[in-house]
Amino acid sequence: MKKFSVKEINELLGVNDAYKAPQKVMDVMLDDKKREEMFKRFLKVETDVSRDWFREYFQKEQAERKSKKQDFTPDSVAKLLNALISGEDKDDNIYYEPAAGTGSILVAKWQKDRIYNPVASELPLAQLMTYDPRAYWYQAEELSDRALPFLIFNMAIRGMNGVAIQCDSLTRKATHAYFIRNNTSDYLKFSEVIELPKTDEFAQELNVIWVDENEVNDNDII
Repeated sequence: MKKFSVKEINELLGVNDAYKAPQKVMDVMLDDKKREEMFKRFLKVETDVSRDWFREYFQKEQAERKSKKQDFTPDSVAKLLNALISGEDKDDNIYYEPAAGTGSILVAKWQKDRIYNPVASELPLAQLMTYDPRAYWYQAEELSDRALPFLIFNMAIRGMNGVAIQCDSLTRKATHAYFIRNNTSDYLKFSEVIELPKTDEFAQELNVIWVDENEVNDNDII
């Protein structure tokens, strides 16, 4: 299992300093061609997508521990949490996570979903082959400008279907929302990233209140 160094991640992202990474990732996530090119660069170096590649990088270089009390979940804890809240006999194909960070727990849930498939429960090797991304929905929320681009990256490179919302999960004040879409049965396909318009219809659907970015700040965080 490879661990990316700060230097490696910066090179793969195409930045010369970590502080430039969040904006670069967000810009690329909204460009179909550049997004796939970036994903392929990472996958040439590491093909194990069962864990969050950015957790240690983000915690070291990007975390806002003082202002936003950010700390990030180790892979072992993410797996344990998913084991505690999920069961093989449960219909848990809809997932919701507030304060998702870069997506460590979300990735662990996705890994469990794609490996466990009740249709092929007695044929372990067939479980992954019968995984259909369209059968699962992941809603992840994160307030931080720095963490959100990496969360979107983690969802899209894994071909998830869901939504990433930049919001305060307590007040429901939101500044952006992104539809992560893989409308195929191909579990190896990347997702599209579509920024949702700030309409009343989407506000109602996502249970958010659209606000300007300067209206969501550290004072909103409890």
